[in-house]
Amino acid sequence: MNAQFILLAQSVTAVVIEIVLLLIGAALIGFLTAWFYQKHFFTPIVKRLEAEKVDLNNQITGLKSDIADLNKQVTGLKSEIVDLNSQITGLKSENGKLNEKISGLEKSLAEKEKKISDLLKPKM
Repeated sequence: MNAQFILLAQSVTAVVIEIVLLLIGAALIGFLTAWFYQKHFFTPIVKRLEAEKVDLNNQITGLKSDIADLNKQVTGLKSEIVDLNSQITGLKSENGKLNEKISGLEKSLAEKEKKISDLLKPKM
């Protein structure tokens, strides 16, 4: 009963101040509890994720250098393709010339064979 009388005896201002102080105390207790929980539980996770981030950034850097190297290789291979295509064109023209020479030689051979066959025929 004594507690009831004490609360009734206090003024409204004193009660409001007491409630505000109790709420501030509860907020402080909640804040500290959450802060210690976060520090204990989430700090190792954050550190691990930061280490993974560093590793992934290193991998990204390595992959970018690989991409640059591969792009250089592609450029080199494209120039090689152009050179080989020009060689193919040259070889095709040479092949055409050789085919013309072969056909000329075949005609010459046919004429000489005809002359030989004419010479081998007995004259009557």
